[in-house]
Amino acid sequence: MERAERLRKDATGRHRGVRQRWSGRELRAMAVEFPEVDGHPNRLPFEGCLTLVDVASDKAPSGARGHRVVLTREAAETALPSLLGMAVDYKAGWDGHDARQKCGIITAAHLEAKEDGQRLLVRGFLFARDYPEFSRFCKVEAQPGGLAAGADAAMGMSYELADAHVADMRSPVWRLTKATFTGAAILLREKAAYRATSFQVGRRRAVPVRTKH
Repeated sequence: MERAERLRKDATGRHRGVRQRWSGRELRAMAVEFPEVDGHPNRLPFEGCLTLVDVASDKAPSGARGHRVVLTREAAETALPSLLGMAVDYKAGWDGHDARQKCGIITAAHLEAKEDGQRLLVRGFLFARDYPEFSRFCKVEAQPGGLAAGADAAMGMSYELADAHVADMRSPVWRLTKATFTGAAILLREKAAYRATSFQVGRRRAVPVRTKH
Protein backbone atom coordinates (compact mmCIF):
# COMPACT_ATOMS: atom_id res chain seq x y z
CA MET A 1 0.00 0.00 0.00
CA GLU A 2 1.37 3.35 -0.97
CA ARG A 3 2.01 5.73 1.85
CA ALA A 4 3.63 9.12 2.24
CA GLU A 5 6.97 9.47 3.95
CA ARG A 6 6.98 11.17 7.29
CA LEU A 7 9.37 13.44 9.08
CA ARG A 8 11.16 11.42 11.70
CA LYS A 9 12.85 12.52 14.87
CA ASP A 10 16.31 11.13 15.48
CA ALA A 11 18.13 10.54 18.75
CA THR A 12 19.50 14.08 18.86
CA GLY A 13 16.01 15.59 18.78
CA ARG A 14 16.40 17.00 15.28
CA HIS A 15 13.90 16.37 12.52
CA ARG A 16 14.75 15.22 9.05
CA GLY A 17 12.79 14.70 5.85
CA VAL A 18 12.85 11.31 4.18
CA ARG A 19 12.39 10.42 0.55
CA GLN A 20 10.98 7.02 -0.29
CA ARG A 21 9.99 5.30 -3.50
CA TRP A 22 6.80 3.29 -3.82
CA SER A 23 6.14 1.31 -7.00
CA GLY A 24 8.83 3.31 -8.79
CA ARG A 25 7.34 6.67 -7.81
CA GLU A 26 8.88 9.23 -5.50
CA LEU A 27 6.88 11.15 -2.92
CA ARG A 28 8.12 14.08 -0.90
CA ALA A 29 6.46 14.67 2.45
CA MET A 30 7.19 16.15 5.84
CA ALA A 31 5.32 16.22 9.13
CA VAL A 32 5.73 17.16 12.76
CA GLU A 33 4.12 14.78 15.22
CA PHE A 34 2.06 16.28 18.03
CA PRO A 35 0.65 14.20 20.90
CA GLU A 36 -3.05 13.60 20.31
CA VAL A 37 -5.47 14.83 22.94
CA ASP A 38 -8.94 13.32 22.92
CA GLY A 39 -11.60 15.99 22.28
CA HIS A 40 -9.19 18.93 22.54
CA PRO A 41 -11.51 22.00 22.42
CA ASN A 42 -9.02 24.23 20.64
CA ARG A 43 -7.54 21.81 18.12
CA LEU A 44 -9.64 21.19 15.03
CA PRO A 45 -7.90 19.23 12.23
CA PHE A 46 -7.95 20.51 8.69
CA GLU A 47 -6.44 19.54 5.36
CA GLY A 48 -6.33 21.20 1.98
CA CYS A 49 -4.62 21.83 -1.30
CA LEU A 50 -2.41 24.86 -0.79
CA THR A 51 -1.38 25.34 -4.40
CA LEU A 52 -0.47 23.68 -7.68
CA VAL A 53 3.11 23.30 -8.90
CA ASP A 54 4.37 23.74 -12.46
CA VAL A 55 1.01 25.33 -13.30
CA ALA A 56 0.32 29.02 -13.95
CA SER A 57 -2.01 30.65 -11.44
CA ASP A 58 -5.49 31.61 -12.61
CA LYS A 59 -4.83 35.19 -11.59
CA ALA A 60 -2.03 37.26 -10.11
CA PRO A 61 -1.44 36.66 -6.41
CA SER A 62 -0.88 39.55 -4.03
CA GLY A 63 2.63 40.97 -4.37
CA ALA A 64 3.18 39.70 -7.92
CA ARG A 65 2.65 43.14 -9.50
CA GLY A 66 -0.16 41.88 -11.68
CA HIS A 67 1.75 38.84 -12.98
CA ARG A 68 0.40 35.32 -12.91
CA VAL A 69 2.93 32.97 -11.38
CA VAL A 70 4.25 29.42 -11.68
CA LEU A 71 5.73 27.80 -8.58
CA THR A 72 8.12 25.18 -9.90
CA ARG A 73 8.05 21.70 -8.41
CA GLU A 74 11.74 21.99 -7.56
CA ALA A 75 11.18 25.26 -5.68
CA ALA A 76 8.19 23.83 -3.82
CA GLU A 77 10.07 20.68 -2.84
CA THR A 78 13.06 22.63 -1.58
CA ALA A 79 10.80 24.98 0.39
CA LEU A 80 8.65 22.22 1.87
CA PRO A 81 10.41 22.22 5.29
CA SER A 82 9.68 25.93 5.65
CA LEU A 83 5.92 25.19 5.72
CA LEU A 84 6.06 23.17 8.94
CA GLY A 85 5.02 25.19 11.96
CA MET A 86 3.83 28.13 9.88
CA ALA A 87 0.48 29.70 10.68
CA VAL A 88 -2.71 29.77 8.69
CA ASP A 89 -4.65 33.01 8.78
CA TYR A 90 -7.88 34.45 7.47
CA LYS A 91 -9.42 37.82 6.70
CA ALA A 92 -12.92 38.94 7.59
CA GLY A 93 -15.04 38.30 4.54
CA TRP A 94 -12.84 35.36 3.51
CA ASP A 95 -11.48 37.30 0.55
CA GLY A 96 -7.75 37.64 1.22
CA HIS A 97 -4.86 37.44 3.66
CA ASP A 98 -4.37 38.92 7.13
CA ALA A 99 -1.13 37.70 8.65
CA ARG A 100 -2.12 39.07 12.06
CA GLN A 101 -5.20 36.85 12.22
CA LYS A 102 -3.32 33.62 12.82
CA CYS A 103 -5.92 30.97 13.47
CA GLY A 104 -4.05 27.68 13.14
CA ILE A 105 -0.85 25.86 12.34
CA ILE A 106 0.47 23.66 9.53
CA THR A 107 1.88 20.36 10.78
CA ALA A 108 2.31 18.33 7.58
CA ALA A 109 2.85 18.90 3.88
CA HIS A 110 3.52 16.77 0.84
CA LEU A 111 3.73 16.99 -2.93
CA GLU A 112 1.86 14.53 -5.05
CA ALA A 113 4.01 12.31 -7.22
CA LYS A 114 4.31 13.65 -10.76
CA GLU A 115 2.30 10.75 -12.09
CA ASP A 116 -0.56 11.48 -9.69
CA GLY A 117 -0.93 15.25 -9.94
CA GLN A 118 0.50 18.65 -9.26
CA ARG A 119 -0.91 19.49 -5.85
CA LEU A 120 0.89 20.61 -2.72
CA LEU A 121 -1.24 19.25 0.13
CA VAL A 122 -1.17 20.39 3.75
CA ARG A 123 -2.64 19.33 7.08
CA GLY A 124 -2.80 20.98 10.45
CA PHE A 125 -4.98 22.33 13.25
CA LEU A 126 -7.28 25.31 13.64
CA PHE A 127 -7.67 27.08 16.98
CA ALA A 128 -11.42 26.53 16.91
CA ARG A 129 -12.15 27.69 20.46
CA ASP A 130 -10.25 30.94 19.94
CA TYR A 131 -11.94 31.53 16.57
CA PRO A 132 -15.63 30.59 16.75
CA GLU A 133 -15.91 31.83 13.15
CA PHE A 134 -14.80 28.36 12.12
CA SER A 135 -17.94 26.79 13.53
CA ARG A 136 -19.44 27.35 10.04
CA PHE A 137 -17.15 24.59 8.76
CA CYS A 138 -18.29 22.08 11.38
CA LYS A 139 -21.94 21.81 10.38
CA VAL A 140 -21.40 18.82 8.11
CA GLU A 141 -21.12 15.55 10.01
CA ALA A 142 -17.65 14.07 9.78
CA GLN A 143 -17.18 10.57 8.47
CA PRO A 144 -15.72 8.00 10.89
CA GLY A 145 -11.95 8.36 11.08
CA GLY A 146 -11.80 11.04 8.42
CA LEU A 147 -12.60 14.57 7.38
CA ALA A 148 -16.05 16.00 7.01
CA ALA A 149 -17.70 15.00 3.75
CA GLY A 150 -18.45 18.00 1.54
CA ALA A 151 -17.47 20.52 4.19
CA ASP A 152 -17.75 23.95 2.63
CA ALA A 153 -16.68 23.21 -0.93
CA ALA A 154 -16.47 26.94 -1.63
CA MET A 155 -13.29 27.35 0.44
CA GLY A 156 -9.69 27.25 -0.74
CA MET A 157 -6.20 28.27 0.34
CA SER A 158 -3.41 30.60 -0.69
CA TYR A 159 0.28 30.52 0.19
CA GLU A 160 2.44 33.31 1.62
CA LEU A 161 6.05 33.57 0.46
CA ALA A 162 9.24 35.47 1.16
CA ASP A 163 12.60 35.61 -0.63
CA ALA A 164 11.03 34.53 -3.91
CA HIS A 165 13.32 34.35 -6.96
CA VAL A 166 11.79 35.03 -10.36
CA ALA A 167 13.52 33.54 -13.40
CA ASP A 168 12.60 36.47 -15.69
CA MET A 169 10.98 39.59 -14.26
CA ARG A 170 10.02 40.69 -17.79
CA SER A 171 7.94 37.60 -18.47
CA PRO A 172 4.14 38.03 -18.32
CA VAL A 173 4.04 34.87 -16.17
CA TRP A 174 6.60 34.85 -13.39
CA ARG A 175 8.37 31.52 -12.86
CA LEU A 176 9.35 31.12 -9.20
CA THR A 177 12.53 29.08 -8.89
CA LYS A 178 13.13 29.61 -5.17
CA ALA A 179 11.06 30.76 -2.21
CA THR A 180 10.42 30.37 1.50
CA PHE A 181 6.92 29.66 2.77
CA THR A 182 5.91 32.02 5.59
CA GLY A 183 2.31 30.91 6.05
CA ALA A 184 -1.01 30.38 4.31
CA ALA A 185 -4.48 31.88 4.19
CA ILE A 186 -7.93 30.29 4.23
CA LEU A 187 -10.26 32.07 1.85
CA LEU A 188 -13.00 31.65 -0.69
CA ARG A 189 -11.71 29.55 -3.56
CA GLU A 190 -12.87 32.14 -6.09
CA LYS A 191 -10.65 34.72 -4.38
CA ALA A 192 -7.53 32.54 -4.46
CA ALA A 193 -4.89 32.84 -7.17
CA TYR A 194 -5.46 29.13 -7.88
CA ARG A 195 -9.12 28.15 -8.11
CA ALA A 196 -8.22 24.46 -7.81
CA THR A 197 -7.17 24.80 -4.16
CA SER A 198 -9.31 23.34 -1.39
CA PHE A 199 -9.88 23.49 2.36
CA GLN A 200 -11.71 21.04 4.59
CA VAL A 201 -12.07 20.53 8.32
CA GLY A 202 -12.28 17.27 10.20
CA ARG A 203 -13.41 16.13 13.59
CA ARG A 204 -11.55 15.70 16.82
CA ARG A 205 -10.47 12.10 16.97
CA ALA A 206 -10.54 9.90 20.01
CA VAL A 207 -7.21 8.56 21.20
CA PRO A 208 -7.07 4.87 22.16
CA VAL A 209 -5.99 4.22 25.73
CA ARG A 210 -2.80 2.20 25.98
CA THR A 211 -2.06 0.16 29.06
CA LYS A 212 1.15 -1.41 30.23
CA HIS A 213 1.26 -5.12 31.01
